[in-house]
Amino acid sequence: MDSIVTLTMNPALDITVAAEAVRPTSKIRCSRARYDAGGGGINVAKIAHVLGAPVSAVFPAGGASGDLVSRLVVEAGVPFRRIDIAEPTRESLTVDETATGLQYRFVLPGPRLTPSEQARCVTQLLVEASSAQFVVASGSLPPGVPADFYQRIADVCGEAGVRFVLDASGAGLQHVNRGVFVLKASERELRECVGRDLTSESEQLDAAHELVESGRAEAVVVSRGAQGALLATRTESCRFTAIPMRAVSGVGAGDAMVAGITVGLTRGWPLSTAVRFGMAAGAAMLMTPGTAPCTRADTERLFEIAEEPVEVAVVCG
Repeated sequence: MDSIVTLTMNPALDITVAAEAVRPTSKIRCSRARYDAGGGGINVAKIAHVLGAPVSAVFPAGGASGDLVSRLVVEAGVPFRRIDIAEPTRESLTVDETATGLQYRFVLPGPRLTPSEQARCVTQLLVEASSAQFVVASGSLPPGVPADFYQRIADVCGEAGVRFVLDASGAGLQHVNRGVFVLKASERELRECVGRDLTSESEQLDAAHELVESGRAEAVVVSRGAQGALLATRTESCRFTAIPMRAVSGVGAGDAMVAGITVGLTRGWPLSTAVRFGMAAGAAMLMTPGTAPCTRADTERLFEIAEEPVEVAVVCG
């Protein structure tokens, strides 16, 4: 039995290189490339596996890039179910500029999935989720997949009696209106979801509580980078302080946070404790190159020093 099943509708072959400087029109001489299996749900699965949770990953893949992603997931020790598709899996490029410490990320849109390929993804997810505690859907939707796809996943999870954790953006997030157990959103994603500027913590908490009160999610976690995180439920309104960390790479930190939260929930922890564990996993992820998963030892160590959340005034409902 897998405690967690992840869904990645738009996986990627993540390629990470270093270059002294990134300049227009010039040839950029790069270091030897690092290859990782990426995409939100795959990253969540890799990290949940490292943290000791039984997990499996469901994702579509095609072409030589899809074959390499599948091989890398095997090497990571994560059980998975691949849905073969006609078009090749996308590639994403991250360039670390050594002269400045800046990071440049180039993300391709991904393959176009046919309706039958999409249907096979849903069917396989249902098979895997039949004995799971949580389904985690994370990442962008590829071309051809309708904007309300994640709402369909929320509905089938509800019918199957499994709790649904969502980390999405854009239209895929905006078209979800019910059935999410935990919604993780960045500040930008929260703005997109409610359709207005959110310039202060109180406005962000207000927006998060709106999503809870409207029935879109039972809990909303807002990741705020160096400012920490917020948690909104019908009975809670909490602020979490960020764990100070010098970043090697910011790629995958949000996915690590989602993985940590979900793993904490499988351990039976209160949601606020699970969020604190997710923040520790996200901070640990900053220490790794590319989308290489954080270590369990680093996550547990950072969890021990993470501050307890502070309750703040509930601003809505």
